Amino acid sequence: MTVVMSKMRQMSESVGVPNHYLTRGISYAIFAAYFARIGYPYVKNAISNVSSQVRSAQDKISTTSPEKQPSAGDAPPPDVLVSGLRRQSSSGAARGHKKKDSYSNFGPNRDNFFGQFEEFAIRMLYKFQTITGINVTFIVQLIKLIRIMVPGLRTVEVSLLILHTVSLVSRTFLSIYVANLEGHVVKYIVRRDVVNFGWMLSKWLLVALPATFVNSLIRFLESQLSLAFRTRLVRYAYELYFKNETYYAVSNLDGRLENADHSLTDDITSFSQHCAHLYSHVTKPLLDICVISFTLFRMAHNMGAQGMPGPMMASVVVLFTHGMLRWASPKFGKLVAEEARRKGYLRFIHSRVIANAEEIAFYGGHQIEMNILQRAYKELARQMNVIFNKRLWYIMLEQFLMKYVWSATGMVIIAVPVMTGMNVSKMVASDDSDQPIDDVSERTQYMTTAKNILIAGADALERLLSSYKEVTELAGYTGRVAKMLTVFEEVSEGKFKRTVAKSSNKLKKSNQSLLSFSDGMPDIKGQVTEVCGYIRLEDVPIITPNCDIVVPSLSFTMTTDMHLLITGPNGCGKSSLFRILAGLWPTFGGKLERPESKQMFYIPQRPYMSLGTLRDQVIYPDDWETMQSKGVTDEDLVEILTQVHLKHIVIREGGWDGKGDWKDILSGGEKQRMGMARLFYHRPEFALLDECTSAVSIDVESQVYQTAKDMGISLITITHRPSLWKFHTHLLQFDGEGGWRLEPLDTSTRLTLREEKEKLESSLGGVPKMQNRLQELCSILGEDSVLLLPKHDDDYQSINSSSQKSDESADLSDTSHVSSD
Repeated sequence: MTVVMSKMRQMSESVGVPNHYLTRGISYAIFAAYFARIGYPYVKNAISNVSSQVRSAQDKISTTSPEKQPSAGDAPPPDVLVSGLRRQSSSGAARGHKKKDSYSNFGPNRDNFFGQFEEFAIRMLYKFQTITGINVTFIVQLIKLIRIMVPGLRTVEVSLLILHTVSLVSRTFLSIYVANLEGHVVKYIVRRDVVNFGWMLSKWLLVALPATFVNSLIRFLESQLSLAFRTRLVRYAYELYFKNETYYAVSNLDGRLENADHSLTDDITSFSQHCAHLYSHVTKPLLDICVISFTLFRMAHNMGAQGMPGPMMASVVVLFTHGMLRWASPKFGKLVAEEARRKGYLRFIHSRVIANAEEIAFYGGHQIEMNILQRAYKELARQMNVIFNKRLWYIMLEQFLMKYVWSATGMVIIAVPVMTGMNVSKMVASDDSDQPIDDVSERTQYMTTAKNILIAGADALERLLSSYKEVTELAGYTGRVAKMLTVFEEVSEGKFKRTVAKSSNKLKKSNQSLLSFSDGMPDIKGQVTEVCGYIRLEDVPIITPNCDIVVPSLSFTMTTDMHLLITGPNGCGKSSLFRILAGLWPTFGGKLERPESKQMFYIPQRPYMSLGTLRDQVIYPDDWETMQSKGVTDEDLVEILTQVHLKHIVIREGGWDGKGDWKDILSGGEKQRMGMARLFYHRPEFALLDECTSAVSIDVESQVYQTAKDMGISLITITHRPSLWKFHTHLLQFDGEGGWRLEPLDTSTRLTLREEKEKLESSLGGVPKMQNRLQELCSILGEDSVLLLPKHDDDYQSINSSSQKSDESADLSDTSHVSSD
């Protein structure tokens, strides 16, 4: 031990480092190596556990799958988002058959003290809104959105907020500590103290590691918090969007949202990012200002000067800056909201071009579409230029106040304690000498530390004042997201709002009593009941969402042993009847009794091909787990495809697990046959077939329809093909003028009448040509014809009158024939 100590003294003398510093350094190194060797397994396990927890938390943050119901200690997730406080009850007329979800506790909970206090506070804010100038609507909407993003205390979002707050507080104190270290470093540079300079520099480098980690951690937690907020909002919006076919009604029955896709993606993303960013840009600057003010007061007091003038001067300048910026600030919230709306419209136009590219190419309408896109982009660019122009002068004023005025104020704050301090002649003795040292190093340390602290404080104040601009932008995104969720919730409950053309030519005066309006929208008075085994309509009008009355009243009953064929001209209400039966359109009157949705399967003319495997196309909308629960195997699916003559595509497309863009892979006829395959897989009670085999050959079509009848599926078909008449028992015929007729379908008689009609059409089709030729011959020969006499000729009129009478008698005989049949 003595030898070791002597060698350490020799090393200390040779290096020029004091012996106690060298001894401490070696001791620290030995203990650090020992604890690293002993504690490495524990540290490794701890890091592994933390990593696994972080990964599980990230997986939970990034999934939008529905969560289980929260416990009693957590706040129940909201279900409505309305601009006011009182939640309107749904009439249930449009979708009264739908079971309402269990999460319907939005708004203040008036059963407890906090809910009543919140309602009272918001009511008071509304009363004093004109006096305070506070945007109460924005505050109410933001509070309700925060309830969605942070539904309870025991959630991942609260943990992220706590970690984020701790990291922000740590960064504030690290900034103060680093500023003090820099002051000491500069002081020892002025003193030419190499040992203390090296020691302080080492501490400065060591503290840089946690400081940089905290900086990175702040950005990481802000990103995770933004993603967590977005996931909560997306999960909530998806539940509303797919509840009660809202995704259909919001674009077809309601006119408040122009492009729901943009609101579900960009608006929610921007709102979540602004919320997470604004939290760090408000909490940390406030903490920085408090700590920095106290630190400056203490430093000025240590210099022997008054500590209050500096913070008071800074407060006056900051309040003046805030007043000027608020007076000169444009309405960025409305400007950003309008910019987001125009961005969404431009994206909507692009999506329309992509969705209808083939039709546009056939018509050669690229120039028209390009002009529409150019106009939409021009409107967006014009709005962006408005924002840029307003930001030009605002940022100039902001930079002048925050950069130059604040810098001058900072110089005054630093100079006052130095010039007015009582300890200017303070003398400090060193460790090795009793000679006094001039106080220049002390003043230099103070100025360096105060400068760094003031820079940090100015940055905090700048972020705090600039957060006002971010709050106005957040208000714009909050309004758009709140409007989207409000529309989703109201539409899911059957409350629609759109511009109604009451002066429609189909809305006859005699039928105006069918509709009654309230708040500009028609009242939904129909009753919808779920039954089993039949469909019954009693005085149900067929009315479009635009209030066009197609059929004033429709009444019939269809049982499972009937097969109904629906015919009529275009626009007579055939497809509209299907939409009412499926529950997509509201029932404005009468009484509708129909089976539940899974017992009514609709196949359109162009079946929808989903993303996924070939198996998914057959079992849609089921998934693989549901198919297994039904006891259906791939062999059963092969048998189904055999019945629709599609067995070959299993081998052609690489098996059941093959994936592709089935909308383009399958031809028109194959997609229609795939729709019939889905019908055979689900085997509902009723099948709504809307021209679903128009691209299929007649022989295959007949086999498919016969198979459907053999399975016991009742057919309700819209078609123009006479070859399908034999598969139906009843005929529902619309006349296009609001009338209808339901009668048993006699296929042989109807085919005979159709053949006679076609013969008469072919015979009479040549009469105009023969008359024109006769007139040419008379002109060439210079002769007259008894069939081409002038209209004032009595003989010609008698001939025409006799022919008209004969035609009328023939028509009457045909009509009596049809009615007797």
